[in-house]
Amino acid sequence: MKLRLPDGRLLAVTSVTASVASLLLALSTPATISVDGQRIASDVAPVTTAAGTYLPLRAVSEAAGAQAIFDPASGAVTVRRGTDILVMRAGHAKAVLNGHAITLAHAPFTVRGRTMVAGATITRTFGSSVRFDARHDRVIVRNPGVVVAGAADDEP
Repeated sequence: MKLRLPDGRLLAVTSVTASVASLLLALSTPATISVDGQRIASDVAPVTTAAGTYLPLRAVSEAAGAQAIFDPASGAVTVRRGTDILVMRAGHAKAVLNGHAITLAHAPFTVRGRTMVAGATITRTFGSSVRFDARHDRVIVRNPGVVVAGAADDEP
């Protein structure tokens, strides 16, 4: 069997395509996050996929008035907001919400040491709405009962 090398045009087109894709990725800006009308800072950007939006748990929960605690011994992340307590671990879809075992739609995962959770988990835990505004490349989190000055309930 004789090994066939690709022709020069194919290599050139592949090289140019890869270079353009790399440049676009390098110049693109990650999605931002706003909670109740306030842009929040996070060292890890949200992850948006066709399957959903994933948010850095500590940044979003603290902006929503919750406290996130990581136990390095067990790998458990505990989020407390008022009387609600959620305990979960990265890589596991099983969690405990207010003492009751639940199954999350998507297991949390880590990005650069930060626990990322699905927007659906934020909705289930806090009763918040989470949506991705693709036009402005941002994730909008609205907590129940919070009025954002100058914006209608359905506006970003």
